[in-house]
Amino acid sequence: MAEKKSCKVKTFTTELKIFATMRELADLDDQVNRFLKDKRVKKVVSVSDTTTSDNTGATMGLIRVLAYET
Repeated sequence: MAEKKSCKVKTFTTELKIFATMRELADLDDQVNRFLKDKRVKKVVSVSDTTTSDNTGATMGLIRVLAYET
């Protein structure tokens, strides 16, 4: 009988501030990597990033969605 796999989804967010974007993206990467290690994720199925914007169209944040198997 085949092993049953469990696929889960986790969402991470960060605010993006002018002149600090590179640091904020590195912090987001660190947060995701800590999650993968702490939860002992066996396989990452998908990672997707999308931006959020204000009413003028300016980017103000980032949403990262991670699909993974345990």
